[in-house]
Amino acid sequence: MDTLVTALGPVFAAGLAVQQLLEIINPLMESLTKNDEKRKKLYLGLMSLLIGLGLSFGGGLRVLSALGAPTNWIVDIIVSGLIISGGTEGINSIMKYLGYSKEKEKANAAAAKEEAGEAALKKIA
Repeated sequence: MDTLVTALGPVFAAGLAVQQLLEIINPLMESLTKNDEKRKKLYLGLMSLLIGLGLSFGGGLRVLSALGAPTNWIVDIIVSGLIISGGTEGINSIMKYLGYSKEKEKANAAAAKEEAGEAALKKIA
C-alpha cells in the first residue's frame, strides 16, 4: 500500500495543481463569459481536461499502471488525464477505495486465522 501511495502521490499533486489553477482562472472566465455559468463551466472543464491530459502524457503520470492494471498506454493516459482533471476529488476517491479494500483484506485474514485456530482446536480435542 505504501508503494501505491508513493506512486499515486504525483497524480494527487497534479490534481491539486489543476484545481488551484482553475481557482485562479475562475474570475477571468467569469468576466470573459459574462457570467454565463454553462459556458464558464464548459471552458473550465475543457481547460482542466487538456491540462490533465498534458500532465498525464508529458509528465508520465499513469494511474492504471500504478494500480497494476494491464492496459494500453493510450487508455492509461486518457483515464489518468480524466482523473487529474478532476482535481483532488478523483485521487481521493481512489485512495478511499484502496483503504476500504485494505480493511476488507485485513478482516478476511483475521477471519481465516480464527477459522484455522478453531480447526486446530477441534483436531486437538
